Parts: sequence; structure tokens; C-alpha cells
Amino acid sequence: MVISTIADGVVRSADRLGDIVTGRAFEPVLRLGVTGLARAGKTVFITSLIANLIDRGRMPGLSAAQEGRIQAAFLQPQPDDTVPRFDYETHIEALTGPDPHWPDSTRTISELRLSLKVRPTGLLSGLQGPRTLHLDIVDYPGEWLLDLALLDKTYADWSVATLKKIAERPEAAAFLALVRTEDADAKLSEPRAQALAAAFTDYLQQARRAGWSDLTPGRFLLPGDLAGSPALTFAPLPPSAAPRGSLAREMARRFEAYKAQVVQPFFRDHFARIDRQVVLVDVLGALHRGPAAIADLRETLAAILSAFRPGRAAFLTRLLGGKRVEKILFAATKADHLHHSQHARLTHLTEALVKQATERARFSGAETAALALAALRATTEEEREHQGQTLKMVRGRLENGKQAAYHPGELPEDPTHILAGTAADFQAMTFAPAPMTLRPGDGPPHIRLDRAAQFLIGDRL
Repeated sequence: MVISTIADGVVRSADRLGDIVTGRAFEPVLRLGVTGLARAGKTVFITSLIANLIDRGRMPGLSAAQEGRIQAAFLQPQPDDTVPRFDYETHIEALTGPDPHWPDSTRTISELRLSLKVRPTGLLSGLQGPRTLHLDIVDYPGEWLLDLALLDKTYADWSVATLKKIAERPEAAAFLALVRTEDADAKLSEPRAQALAAAFTDYLQQARRAGWSDLTPGRFLLPGDLAGSPALTFAPLPPSAAPRGSLAREMARRFEAYKAQVVQPFFRDHFARIDRQVVLVDVLGALHRGPAAIADLRETLAAILSAFRPGRAAFLTRLLGGKRVEKILFAATKADHLHHSQHARLTHLTEALVKQATERARFSGAETAALALAALRATTEEEREHQGQTLKMVRGRLENGKQAAYHPGELPEDPTHILAGTAADFQAMTFAPAPMTLRPGDGPPHIRLDRAAQFLIGDRL
């Protein structure tokens, strides 16, 4: 582990030296990681962010845009030739075309470079011409980030924790029934191993549909070209003696292979190069599903943020020029599903969900923030009188094309009630993107996307 850490640091130092030699260091590069769990809206966030940086009429909260210092923003070929390109053109057409619809969700890692030509500020601004900042946006599934926590676990530790966690979940019933019929110390049978892995994968898929957040290993859900490989053919088993040649011993070996051949390369090649990070969170969806989902989300956010903390060998990476993520934004998405009078409560709830974890991140040097936003605003607001009360409602287009107005309920002023397990009087609804006509110079409508951009990249503009 120490040798690999040293090697990774040498590679990253060589990359930076190459930047200087080729001149790229004079046009600074900022790598922005965008992740989140299922249905958090990563693709929509990136698409709207790019569109609103290109056409900045709706970005008053981004100081450089408000001051008119961003002279141009344009897409360029991405620097990593082996990483799929984020398909911005297809996604923006899906959101703003004549039949607007939500684009396909993230299935693998992708990247896009947006270059911003900016007029500098300060005493010497009149003597300097515009400079260029390259913003490399890296989109990756949140489940992959959760996998980083596996690096510090043994197969036995992971198995015990996983089996305990899923014991009461109905989505895991079929898998747990199969586990009870297995003898982990028996000689390895490949069909049995495949059956266990398939049943565990089915549980993960059902759990994701049910709204659970802690879904590892992440590549079981998004296998890509690893589908059917031994590195994805394992499952948690109860503690056993695990003699040589047994099912349990082989499961442990494959777990270690998954960490070494899947998780560590992601950390080395992508995650370790990120400068700023936004984590998108569907807090409203968890509220709709109840206290157990909120507790699960809280634990998952803590696990995500633990990936940004320096590990035991962090001093080696610092010695060799390694760097940490500088800023982390936790963004509660779908704020347009609430009347604006409740947005502050949604922000406070998000802050409370990550409070303990963010304190650890600040201790390690990362600046964190929480924000309620909607990367694409799909609703309008209205008020109606009902039984002597004024209901603050939102109206939008449902996925069947019909219009609907609803009052989702009230978020509590004190978020500790939610964290203590009190059910919220809240009902979520799914809206489709609204047809829109954009004026020249305006990006898609949003809520606080400009403030998110200011936190993430404003100081570099």
C-alpha cells in the first residue's frame, strides 16, 4: 500500500511537471467533480451549469458574471482521451427541445472541458489582458465514491456490517434466504458463487429503486465491461473459518481484487485529481420515504465525506506533491418542488445531515457548504385558500403531460426533529421539465445555481 502510494504521488508530480513544460500551467486548470446518489440530478446539474456559464444572463450570484468580467465561455476537447465525453449537446436538447424530458442518468464516468476567458481584477488589471481558466467537469456515479470506504475494510468486516445493515430490509429477503442455505466453509463451486453474487446484485437494484443510499459495491449496479468478471462475483457471507479452497476464502480474494483492480484505479486516475467537489443529494426524496431513509442518507453522506479525509499515508502524498479537495458543496436538489419560503429550512436540514462529517472535513482543510438549489426550475409558485388557510404551492407539468399544483407539506423549523426520527409531513411529486423559450444570453432557469458556481469556482475567476 505504501509503495503504491509513493508511485501514485510520483505519477501525479510528473503530470504537473508535464503541464509546466507544455505551457498548460500558464492557463490554470480547475477540476470540478460532480457526484450524487441515484436520482439526485447529476446530469441535469452539469448540463445547466455549462449552459448558464456560456449564457450568463441568469447568473447574478456569480461575481465575475455580474461584473461582466467573463468575456467568453466555450467548450474545448477534454484532456483525458480515454474518458468518455459528457454528452452536453444531447442533454441540453433533451431539456430545452420542443418535447422537454429528463436526460438519461449517469452510468459511468465522463468529462467535459469548459474554458472561460476572464478579465482580471486588482491594481494591475489594466496592464493585463484576459486570462483563460479551463474548467474540467468530471461526472461520476456516487456509488463509486462510496466504494472508497471499502479500501480500509477487510472482507470479513464488510460482510458483517453489510449483513447487519440489510437484515430488516424486505428488498434483501431473497438474498438472505440464499445465504442461510450456504456453507461458507465448503469447497468453492462457481455456480454457487455466481448465484450469490446475482442475488446480492438484485438486492442492490431493488434497494436503489426503494430509495436506499448505501449501495456498495457500486460497480455491481454499473458493471460496464466488468459484467460477469470474478471481480464482480462475490457477496457478503457470515463469519467462518474460511479454509483454503472454500467459498468464503474465494469470496475474500475477489473482494480484495475488487479493491485493487477497480476501486484503487478510480482513486488514482480520477478522484485524486479533483480540486473542487459538489455532492448532489435528494433530501426531499428521503423525507418522502420516511425516518429510516433519512437515517440511511445521513450515514451515507458521512461515508461519502470520509473519502475526502486524508488517510494514514496522507503525509506521503503531501510530501510527493499530492493535494486534497479544496471545497465541497452539498447541494439539496429539486428545491423547485418547494415554495421558496421553505428553501432555508431545506438548507438547514441538509447542513444538519452532514454536520458531523463536515466538521471532520474542515479539520482536514476542506471548506464545505450546504445549499438548496434546482439546476433546472420545472415549477412555478402559487397560493390558494383552503379551509381558512393560505397554502403555498408549486405547479408543474407531470410526466404524462398534465399540469398539477400541490402543497408538499411543511418542513420543520428545527431539523433535529427529523434527525431524531420524527416523520415529516411531506409528500414528493415528480415533475417533468417545462417547455421554455430562452432569450438571447440566458441559460435555462434555475434556483441558486449561480450561488453554487460562486462557491465552487468564484475565487478562481
